[in-house]
Amino acid sequence: MIGNNFVRSSLEVNLFFLRIMREHLIFIEADLSHRDIHLSHKITALRNEATNLLRTTIALANGIGLQAVGSGEFITDYTINAEQATEFFTGIVIDRDVSTSVLTIGSIESSTYSSALVDQVAVLNNNAIVVTQAISNFKVSLLKDVLSCRAFSHSYPLLLDHINREAQFYLKTLQKLQNKVPFNLVREAVEQEAFWNRIMGEHAKFVRGLLDPTEELLFDKAHRFGKEFDRLTAEAISLSEDINKLPEATKNSIRATTSIRNFKRSGVEGILGCKIKIVALPLLADHILREANHYLRMLKAFNQVR
Repeated sequence: MIGNNFVRSSLEVNLFFLRIMREHLIFIEADLSHRDIHLSHKITALRNEATNLLRTTIALANGIGLQAVGSGEFITDYTINAEQATEFFTGIVIDRDVSTSVLTIGSIESSTYSSALVDQVAVLNNNAIVVTQAISNFKVSLLKDVLSCRAFSHSYPLLLDHINREAQFYLKTLQKLQNKVPFNLVREAVEQEAFWNRIMGEHAKFVRGLLDPTEELLFDKAHRFGKEFDRLTAEAISLSEDINKLPEATKNSIRATTSIRNFKRSGVEGILGCKIKIVALPLLADHILREANHYLRMLKAFNQVR
């Protein structure tokens, strides 16, 4: 049974985060200044490595089924159109085969996995650790250059820090899987809620900053979400002092994350339909929607804590 959990959890983590990692690199490249366009070669190499690992993950997941398939965290109804539009706007070639192939993954979890599959997944995790560490190192280097005025990016410095924290969280998750760290639902809930509430709050603040000044209603809504998730982050961090408040904190996070998920979904539709004035790529909007979908799935599992 431990092998089953290892395989399922590893494949779900990699299906979600490898796509996130490759999209971070697309956003970084799109936001580079012309002077630093030479970095595109390194970005492309890292993105290709992440894409190849994602393709491997999809191949391993095909035919065995995963519970998280229906969560909307691997792909949404908008992802392929968002990739196509983003490729059109940026000229960055995006391999959409790894999006269409996700659609073939089943949603019924297999009862047993072969030892060969367990070994293949362990190799996949090791390779993902190596690639993600390289991606993280690149993000750290770029952020240092931006903060010291040695480089310019249209990305907020907070956004560069934000996406590196996601890479580090992914690395930590992979390392726990590889080391067979026993799963503790309460500990995981506290850690994930503190992490993802901050991420959701920063998403709201990024959206607020990218909206056209005339989009006042959306600006105000994004601002309120940012403040709400600041409070929820502080609430999650304080759980270490009183774990009995975890069920209430989780319910508060579910309510707020459901609301911001719906806000993000409307945003994707509005951007793809050219109805929202914003300096954000369609794929970025879909990207943050998938992260909300992922977090909601986690929260629903944590809601079992009593």
